Amino acid sequence: MTDDRPHLAVIGAGPAGLAATVATAAHGVRVTLIDSAAQAGGQFYRQPAAELNAGRPQALHHQWRTWERLRDALARHMEAGRVTHLTDHHVWLVERRLERQAGGADRNAFTVHALLGPEQQDPVEVRADAVLLATGGYEKVLPFPGWTVPGVLTAGGAQAMLKGALAVPGRTAVVAGTGPLLLPVATGLAAAGVEVAALVESADPKAFARRSRALAAQPGKVAEGTRYAAQLLRHRVKLLTRHTVVQAHGDDRLEAVTVAALDTDGRVRPGTERRIACDTLAVGHGMLPHTDLAETLGCRLDGTDVQVDDEQRTDVPGVWAAGETTGIGGAALSLAEGHIAGRSAAARLNGTEPDPRIWAPAAKSRTKLREFFAALDTVYAPPAGWTDLVTDDTVVCRCEEVTGGAIREAVDGLGAGDVRTVKLLTRAGMGWCQGRMCGPAVAGLAGCELTPSRRPFARPVPLGVLARAGEAEADRSAAAPPDALPD
Repeated sequence: MTDDRPHLAVIGAGPAGLAATVATAAHGVRVTLIDSAAQAGGQFYRQPAAELNAGRPQALHHQWRTWERLRDALARHMEAGRVTHLTDHHVWLVERRLERQAGGADRNAFTVHALLGPEQQDPVEVRADAVLLATGGYEKVLPFPGWTVPGVLTAGGAQAMLKGALAVPGRTAVVAGTGPLLLPVATGLAAAGVEVAALVESADPKAFARRSRALAAQPGKVAEGTRYAAQLLRHRVKLLTRHTVVQAHGDDRLEAVTVAALDTDGRVRPGTERRIACDTLAVGHGMLPHTDLAETLGCRLDGTDVQVDDEQRTDVPGVWAAGETTGIGGAALSLAEGHIAGRSAAARLNGTEPDPRIWAPAAKSRTKLREFFAALDTVYAPPAGWTDLVTDDTVVCRCEEVTGGAIREAVDGLGAGDVRTVKLLTRAGMGWCQGRMCGPAVAGLAGCELTPSRRPFARPVPLGVLARAGEAEADRSAAAPPDALPD
């Protein structure tokens, strides 16, 4: 039987994607929720595997009741046949085309291409009338001497181990970098029994006082920060503000880190170095939006963010975007944007003009949260002098083993003035991650802006999958599971 209901494909099952799916499905639109993880939730609501039999998974989360409401609503819509949730589906491309209808008018049609399962070998296609991108963000990684030593990982990586595997990366940890993510990581590790020797934050506490107006507009966020501070005190975690990690020490395993104070210009103050013994360093310098799919669709970017209107629509007809992909702002902002996007998509796919009054509370929350995180962005910025710490023999691109010295030679000696030219001259960014990890560092060392890479695909794709892309529609459809081809 043919299902004539309009069909929306939502890519990403984090807070934004879940909120959008629930809002859209509640208004008569068929939704396929596509995500690379085995369970819904994204990084924020990451759940331990069922086989671990976690007794109190809520102990690793806040906003747990919000997660329960989203989880239960998703389950109800799936049971009613309004939502299909595809897990372990790794999307590598979204194609948009115009189809001529019987009356002569054109309509949007989208094909979402994904790779199925952990091996990411089997192709799957999902066809839909519209697409909502809720692809989240990823951590900004800045190199320093010793950052490739085993035991050094990102702050988000440490949090993922804790939430998803109920595991800790070591016995004694230092949490360092900048950004609000450091607080839950440090307190989460301490609560799990790890000795957190220090929380090293490069931001200046006085900067918060200068932005008190924006902070006061979000008392809930301020209270959340206060609770984290109380937990740090209870676990006797040493807080070092206006400090940064200058080196990690160890051969086969991390043994210690050296930290130092920063001056008012964001550069290391000589003579302030101190060595802290640890076997784990969880380090992070903020996040960047995932925009690969939006870029291949031709969506306009505002800096590193996908640009959207008041309905969360991109400038590409039939494409909405919500959550971290439109700008880093946390789970609450993602939920508000996802709800607005879902209500807008539902109305327009049903052929009606959306009434903004139905999402007015979410829009008000969105405005305030965007202002709040814009203020935080000016506080939680990497130290201005972080490139000074990158020695010539420090590996910057881990995939291709390109050093800081090679990048400086490309800029100073060969005249490279942008990331792409540095890539061509040094191979920095040509490896498996395609510059996602080293891109910000290469741009910083080259003294240029981090610009979109315009990759044709969002992830590596087997050549066999690409070879099949030109086959007839019927043949390609037969290669995919029936539930992935709802049309």
